[in-house]
Amino acid sequence: MKKIVLTGGGTAGHVTPNIALLPELVKRGYEIHYIGSENGIERKLIEEYNIPYYQVATGKFRRYFDLKNFTDPFRVVKGIFDASSLMKKIKPDIVFSKGGFVSVPVVLAADRKKIPCIIHESDMTPGLANKICIPHAVKVCTNFPEAAKNIPGNKAVVTGTPIRSELFSGNKAEGLKFCGFDDSKPIILVVGGSLGAAAVNEIVRKSLDKLLEKYQIIHLCGNGKLDESLKDVKGYVQYEYIKQELSDLMAAADVVLSRAGANAICELLALKKPNILIPLPASQSRGDQVLNAASFEKQGYSAVLSEEGLTVDVLVDKINEVYAEKDKYITAMETGGVKDSISMIADMLDEYCK
Repeated sequence: MKKIVLTGGGTAGHVTPNIALLPELVKRGYEIHYIGSENGIERKLIEEYNIPYYQVATGKFRRYFDLKNFTDPFRVVKGIFDASSLMKKIKPDIVFSKGGFVSVPVVLAADRKKIPCIIHESDMTPGLANKICIPHAVKVCTNFPEAAKNIPGNKAVVTGTPIRSELFSGNKAEGLKFCGFDDSKPIILVVGGSLGAAAVNEIVRKSLDKLLEKYQIIHLCGNGKLDESLKDVKGYVQYEYIKQELSDLMAAADVVLSRAGANAICELLALKKPNILIPLPASQSRGDQVLNAASFEKQGYSAVLSEEGLTVDVLVDKINEVYAEKDKYITAMETGGVKDSISMIADMLDEYCK
């Protein structure tokens, strides 16, 4: 039996593409192992699938001053030794990394053991963790054709993002029932990511009075981001994080308001959901979401709003505009085409296993 180690974590976006690959890997006869961090979201998500889970020490690479910058490099070194021991124990044929800081010691350890690694980079430009890992990989899967110029060594392959098959089996009626809604008003689904998006949460809540005149709102606001003062507002429901029912909520949504993380927007593309993106500003990040959003806007898949200067009126007007023109966005996404990412990546894994 072929053995594979999956790694990636820190946010749900670094885990869900790995989860999407699981059925195909099982079908192709892989024995699957997962390496993540001790307390990251990946542990909770992966252990539900009864896959052997191993933890390694990891440290975060920050672009800003923090006292942990002096200690985390030692945690990364310890993580490499942890991962090396696991490679010796598991003896995988290949490693697939979805990124995040936990992937760094795993990929480096695998390379030291001459185990081939394939990396998936979701964004237009590689994050710091993947920048470290790319020289140690045999191939780098990307979502955007433009991303290839940022990947040295002819390693880039445009595969798109693996999408969980269960997302395509959503039931609108079940989604409405779960929220206690009916079909009298359109549904706006707000997705802030697994960690939440404070600015998006704030502007949506400020806009509720105007939005609820015309829409019902499902708000996925992130861990610890619930606003208890709004729990009894008619037509508005909020959840920290949704897993099992997400496909039904997506099916119920007429328009989705989201950050512009690559995995999230690729899911919206695959589901052909009209959407408005509010990318994390470049002042708060390396600017990858701004680039992702610009690419989708150019292709006609998304409308984009800048977080800077965003007001209630601007948000409400844009939601009304996209809802009125939703068929235009659906047509663009239908003609844009979605790759069979899971098969493409699995074929590559098979190739390098040989």
